[in-house]
Amino acid sequence: MLFFRLFSRLPLGIFYFFSDFLYLIARYVARYRKKVIDENLLHAFPEKTAEERKSIRNTFYRNFTDSIAETIKSISISKEELAQRFTITNQDFLDQEVKNGKSVLLLAGHFFNWELGLQQAAVLSQVPSEGVYLKINSPFFGELMYQARTRFGNTITEKTEFRETVKTLNVQHRVVQLAADQRPNRRTTRYQRPFLNRPAYFFEGAEHIAKSMDLPVYFGEISKLGRGRYQATYELLTKGPYDSHSEHSITDAFCARLEANIHFQPDLYLWSHKRWKRTRSADDVLNETISFVEASQH
Repeated sequence: MLFFRLFSRLPLGIFYFFSDFLYLIARYVARYRKKVIDENLLHAFPEKTAEERKSIRNTFYRNFTDSIAETIKSISISKEELAQRFTITNQDFLDQEVKNGKSVLLLAGHFFNWELGLQQAAVLSQVPSEGVYLKINSPFFGELMYQARTRFGNTITEKTEFRETVKTLNVQHRVVQLAADQRPNRRTTRYQRPFLNRPAYFFEGAEHIAKSMDLPVYFGEISKLGRGRYQATYELLTKGPYDSHSEHSITDAFCARLEANIHFQPDLYLWSHKRWKRTRSADDVLNETISFVEASQH
């Protein structure tokens, strides 16, 4: 743990040399999850040429390895550097909802670099916030990520524990951040609909929470401005009263915004995730990433 803390104090530029090396390994040697990525891109962008999809895949590899470097840096990054690396528009919209006596659900997808975004939201927010996550298999890296994600004062809650803390949303008002694009397991309330030209299951938890508690829902759109520079924009997705809303209305609205974000900058999305296979989750990819980094050190 101490090694990573000390290592993370190096300038981000040095970490990008590390990223460049990992990029070469991922693209040319390990060909990291190439078949999964190519299959996902083929279904998502049938209108694009093979060369265009190859370009997205290769830029994805670059963003993927950069995100590893940036996540290591996040262990000790200063507020000043974080502000230069990640900007957020409309954080005050969410804060005002909470100040007015409403908890808020913030839905987003797995776009790079969501780890820096979680930290910057904690820095900027004037109200309590809670991020929901799935447990990482490695206890060591799980603790390391926990400390990095909470170092600016926000709370993160493991998904199974959130089933209890969610009951307090109408009493302890806060912003709840959910990466809502993961594939749910069979025990979870889920809804099947088209996503990137294929049937896909989605969590319905956010929908049920919002409608049962009459909470506003925002979408977090992420874009990359340059190497190591990102921007998130929070926009209202929907809000109550929900009496006239159709079934699945919030999930459908989220999926539409998610697809728009993907089409705007496709190489930022987590294409290595087996999104359409029911037995995996995006956190499985995080666990595989950890294994990939460990293997590259030998």
